[in-house]
Amino acid sequence: MGRITVPASKRKTPAANPEAEWFGFRRVNPDEKAGLVRDVFASVAGNYDVMNDLMSGGLHRLWKDTLVRKMNPKPGQTLLDVAGGTGDIALRCYRRTAGRANIIICDINPAMLAAGKAKAIDHGVMSGLTWVTGNAEALPFPDRSVDTYSIAFGLRNVTHIDQALREAARVLRPGGRFFCMEFSPGVTPALKPLYETYCLNVLPVLGQFVAKDRNAYQYLAESILKFPPQAQLAARMEKAGLERAKWTNLTGGIAVIHEGWRL
Repeated sequence: MGRITVPASKRKTPAANPEAEWFGFRRVNPDEKAGLVRDVFASVAGNYDVMNDLMSGGLHRLWKDTLVRKMNPKPGQTLLDVAGGTGDIALRCYRRTAGRANIIICDINPAMLAAGKAKAIDHGVMSGLTWVTGNAEALPFPDRSVDTYSIAFGLRNVTHIDQALREAARVLRPGGRFFCMEFSPGVTPALKPLYETYCLNVLPVLGQFVAKDRNAYQYLAESILKFPPQAQLAARMEKAGLERAKWTNLTGGIAVIHEGWRL
């Protein structure tokens, strides 16, 4: 269940951006990480949606539906979906608002954006979506310019997570909402051994046979286990200016939705 966490001032947090020097389980120079991640997604962009179905048994569709229900996008709002290259969240928001919201998809990887644009056309969506190449750590948008910020299965690939959270707070208008959905290492204890075995042994094999890139999915599996657990991420959100942080566990904590407010 979701819950409001202990105030950040009373919670211990790890050193800032401990993930910056890790590419999965491999230690790297933080300056190199963004390029390595970009190469991963350039490699898997064409099979990304198929792999999501295989990896999650289709559950990612239900999780994304849940995320968009929580976001509750309205006509006339400006919605920013970061790391949203293939358009899954944007298209759901488009349908929910009957195409009457200003929906921006921002992704660092042109290949992922190209896949998203092609999908939108396949769904008959020819306008109403804006596709922007940009980095979550330095968003190309003005201060206080968006009503809702979302990032689904993308934050764990960011080099400096705290900087990305600060950027989210910067671009949100007062009263704006932040939503992050991620795979999490903080699954229920009963699931943890099976979950870790699945991540490290099954996902790379699926990547090898479907996406023809075992190493990319080895990284993606390892990045899940390196991502901060729920309470730590909530503390970092609050420190970045995203207040009233809380989270909702989905499917035993395999996926988690974090929420916060820009007040």
